[in-house]
Amino acid sequence: MDLNLIIDYLIISIIASMAINMVLRNIAQHNNILVDIPDKSRKFHKRATPVTGGLGIILSVLISGKLYIDLNGLNGYVPVFSNYLILTSVLIVIFFLIDDQKNMKPFYRIAAQSFASLIMIFFSEIYITNLGNLFGYGEIYLGYLSIPFTVFCIVGIMNAFNMIDGINGLSSGCAMVALLYIGFASGLIYDSMLILLIGSMVGFLIFNLTIVGKKRAIFLGDHGSNLIGYWVAWSAIYSSQVDYYEIQPMTLIWFVAIPLLDCIGLIFSRYRRGLSFQTPGRDHIHHRLMNRFSAEGTLAIIICISVLLCSFGMLVELFFSSRVSLGLFFVFGLIYYSFAYYFDYIAKKIRSYNV
Repeated sequence: MDLNLIIDYLIISIIASMAINMVLRNIAQHNNILVDIPDKSRKFHKRATPVTGGLGIILSVLISGKLYIDLNGLNGYVPVFSNYLILTSVLIVIFFLIDDQKNMKPFYRIAAQSFASLIMIFFSEIYITNLGNLFGYGEIYLGYLSIPFTVFCIVGIMNAFNMIDGINGLSSGCAMVALLYIGFASGLIYDSMLILLIGSMVGFLIFNLTIVGKKRAIFLGDHGSNLIGYWVAWSAIYSSQVDYYEIQPMTLIWFVAIPLLDCIGLIFSRYRRGLSFQTPGRDHIHHRLMNRFSAEGTLAIIICISVLLCSFGMLVELFFSSRVSLGLFFVFGLIYYSFAYYFDYIAKKIRSYNV
C-alpha cells in the first residue's frame, strides 16, 4: 500500500468514525444508557456524557475494514491475525460494555482480558518467544514461558491504558502515538489494517476533545480503553515476533513508557495502602500534573513526552544495543518516579497553605 492509499483509507475511517460516534452519542443520550454522571470527586466533566467511544471505534473499524477488503479484492485473503484480532476485539468490547454498566470485580476483568488473549494466541499462533539481547549475552528465548508471559504482557498493557484514561484524549492519544511509531518503524502500517484503527481513533478524538463542541462530547469508556490497549499490545507483539518485522522488543517498551510506568507505580502505591490496583483514585501522573497545569496543558505535556520517548527509543535501537536501551529506560524510570514524588510534595504544600 503506497502513501496516497494510506491517506485515502485514513480519511475514510475518520469520516466513518465521526458518523458512527455521532449516532451512538445521540442514542445513548436520548435513552440515558451508557452515560457517565459527574461525581465531583474524580470526574471533572460538568454534564452527563455518553461513554460510547469504544463502541464507535470498533464499529468504524468493522465498516471501513469491510470497505478496505472489498476495494482491494482481499476477500478470502485477509490474514488470520487480522481476522482474530477483530473477533477478539469485539468480545472485549461486549464484556467491558457490560462492565461500564455493572462495574465488575477486578478478577472478572482480568479473566476476560486473559481469555481474549488466549483465543488470539491459540488461533494466530503468534506470541512472545524472544526478548532480544537484553543483557549482552545473547538473545533470551522464553520457551514454555512464552504463552503465560504473552498473556501477562497483554493484560498489563490493557490495564495500563485503562488506568491512564483520566482526562480527555490521554489514553487514546498515547495509543495513537504508540501505534504510529510501531506502524512506521516496522512497516506494519503499509500492509495491514492498522491505519483504519488509527483513523477510527481520530474520529473519536474529534468528539472526545470537544472540537465539535462540549455538548457533543463522548468518553472512551472502559470498553474503549481496554480495546485500544489490546490493539497496542498485539501490534507490538506482531511487529517484534514475526520474522518479516524487526523492531527490538526493548524498543517497544519506550513506545508505551508513560502508561506502563504510571500503572506500575500505582500498583505498588496502592498495594502499600491495602487497595486493589484497579481502585479509582487521584494518584495518576495526570492528576499530579493537574495540580500545576490545566487538563489541556497536562494532555499536551504527556503526549509531547510520549513522542520524545518513542523517538529516543528508536534512536537508541539504531545506534546502540538493547542492553543500553534497558539501562537508559531504568534511569528514566527513576527520574519519572522522582518527579511523581516531587509533584506529590508540591500538592501537599499547596493543601497546607489552603488550610
